[in-house]
Amino acid sequence: MGAFIGDALALGPHWYYDLAEQHRDYGEWITGYTDPLPGRYHAGLKAGQSSQAGILLQLTLRSLVTQGGYDERDFCRRMDEDFLPLIDGVPMSGPGGYTSQSIRELWRRRVLEGKPWGQTGGNADTTEAAERIIAIAVRYALAPKMLASAVTRNIVLSQTDGTVLAMSTAFAAVLGMLVEGHNLDEDISHKLMARVKSGELPFHAVTSGKLQAPLAGLADAPVAGHFPSPDALLSPANIARAARDPDIRIEPAWKVSLVYGMPCAVYHQFPAAYYLAARYPLDFKSAVLHAVNGGGQNQARAILTGALAGASAGLSGIPQRLLDGLENSTELLQLAKTLAAQVELS
Repeated sequence: MGAFIGDALALGPHWYYDLAEQHRDYGEWITGYTDPLPGRYHAGLKAGQSSQAGILLQLTLRSLVTQGGYDERDFCRRMDEDFLPLIDGVPMSGPGGYTSQSIRELWRRRVLEGKPWGQTGGNADTTEAAERIIAIAVRYALAPKMLASAVTRNIVLSQTDGTVLAMSTAFAAVLGMLVEGHNLDEDISHKLMARVKSGELPFHAVTSGKLQAPLAGLADAPVAGHFPSPDALLSPANIARAARDPDIRIEPAWKVSLVYGMPCAVYHQFPAAYYLAARYPLDFKSAVLHAVNGGGQNQARAILTGALAGASAGLSGIPQRLLDGLENSTELLQLAKTLAAQVELS
């Protein structure tokens, strides 16, 4: 629900790289859902509605709930029947009013070239895959090996860049740990690395203990994984430490977008989301509103932050007004609760 809210909150002020222009159109501080202005991204949509990212997250969520888990054939069928016929490869069109680069590339390979699923991924360095696999990460939060397998298989359907794959899978692993009950703090990377050493997460590791020098002997041979290094798992703890260090201050917190970067690429988006979620672990509203007010690709920042902050604060930590203002909130909440019940049964 946090991800859906983050997506909808940024619908109006999406992609303002000129903050003075954003402040002129939406005021110094955005506090709720807003209409996109004519001529802007998502023009014609209304406050509280979802962008295409939110729509694809809904598609993924419905597939998970219906099938009881990640069923790639069902997901791909839904994409073929319910989504791809609605887009045409043009950016300013399609459900949600805008179609991202990675989805346009997928459409071209799947629809125009007729390629089979599995050969549809492109090299976009953005977070579209990470936004939809939020639901998969929640579903397998208590089974990290299954989580990693399911999210990586889903990611490569649209994006094949190694950095995108590693950082998106790492984000899913962090989200899973928050759902499991862990905190986004300076210890989270040690916990993630323990899962690498046990073979639960597919990252390469060469160190022993808490990132100490590797021990000698065959019994202590490095753990080899799909990804060349565990660095994507190490940054969340460093960022969380910075968020809580009194000597390191980003004030106001929305300026995290200026520190880590306002553009769309994964290496700008994930650090900002980790920072805001770590800084406001039990304050969902502050985390997601600072994500929105930072400008640039604030929609991705708000979706990712909303997922992390929602997992930390819980449903009771999300203000009721943000639930009430979200389109189809009752249906989405029921889907989320059904998914949560599947997590408990797994």
